[in-house]
Amino acid sequence: MTETQLVTGGAGFIGSNYIRSILSTTSDQILIVDKLTYAGNLATIQDVGGDPRVQFFEADIVDAGQMRRLFEIHRPRVAVNFAAESHVDRSIDGPRNFVQSNTVGVFELLEAASRYWVKLSGIQRDRFRFLQVSTDEVFGSLGEEGHFSEESHYQPRSPYSATKASADHLVRAYNETYQLPTIITNCTNNYGPYQYPEKLIPVATLNALAGKEIPVYGDGTHVRDWIHVDDHCRAITGVLRLGRPGSTYAIGARNELTNLEVVEAVCDVLEEVVPAADNPELAAVRSEGSPTKGASPNYRDLITFVEDRPGHDRRYAMDPSKIESEIGWSPQRTFEEGLKETVKWYVENQKWCAEVRGGPFKEDRLGLGPTR
Repeated sequence: MTETQLVTGGAGFIGSNYIRSILSTTSDQILIVDKLTYAGNLATIQDVGGDPRVQFFEADIVDAGQMRRLFEIHRPRVAVNFAAESHVDRSIDGPRNFVQSNTVGVFELLEAASRYWVKLSGIQRDRFRFLQVSTDEVFGSLGEEGHFSEESHYQPRSPYSATKASADHLVRAYNETYQLPTIITNCTNNYGPYQYPEKLIPVATLNALAGKEIPVYGDGTHVRDWIHVDDHCRAITGVLRLGRPGSTYAIGARNELTNLEVVEAVCDVLEEVVPAADNPELAAVRSEGSPTKGASPNYRDLITFVEDRPGHDRRYAMDPSKIESEIGWSPQRTFEEGLKETVKWYVENQKWCAEVRGGPFKEDRLGLGPTR
């Protein structure tokens, strides 16, 4: 059965990968809604833009009138909200945009969806779903042991996570108060192709290729659970198909690594793909005063510890038992194979990286806080 999915934030990292997954596995129509901020770019969906099942609308989810019209005209069976300001560092320097997009925008989406849903009847009403794509960061920071689950208390510690947490509360409230059939997914750190090059893995890859320092915050021992974006998209598809309205699902890969371990793994993959000895950009690493002067160039020598992010959560880890048992989902990509594919993708798609960044890569440090 062909149905319509409204996908907000569809020109971003996870949203665009979700769209590719839906187009390759279903006959559904896709309505992409994106504001096209710095992290959302038409270049990211260029490969799907010509598909007759895809329509694109440049719109801000904060625009209440536009959101209502999109629901009323296109009558989606599913609404999946990926739209969000997502970089913690940027939220520290400028939280206002995060409040608008991540909280106010979700409120307007919920308003539009509920006004639309309440007028439906029969099977259309029963099958409608609103899915909020959220994050493990809403739960705060873990100690050395334990895992977050659907029962964990919310303890956000950055403006980003606080705005995502408030959105989750609104989504849950619309289900409880208005019976809108909503679902929330809280996922761990994603990696894969088309991620805007300000996050750890693309930054490490591109800086290493350019012979530039690879910044690692603090002592590098902050722990994250890493999941390939394709596995995350499969989880969302499964939850939309089998998940219970009003439920929350924790998505994780049981793949905990420190930030330093991830960066070192990127360097090692690069050594296989583009050996440092063959990379002319590494000549700078062997310059006067460099620890590698006179030695063979090594990508790991570019790793540089920098001032930590304020309020940097120490550890995230998710218990995906519920989604495994109720939905039958489990991750298919190992980190080793997924990282190798991802690093190769950035090596081969540096033109895309430059295009979405609007030119040369900017190296300004973010996340140290605004001058107030």
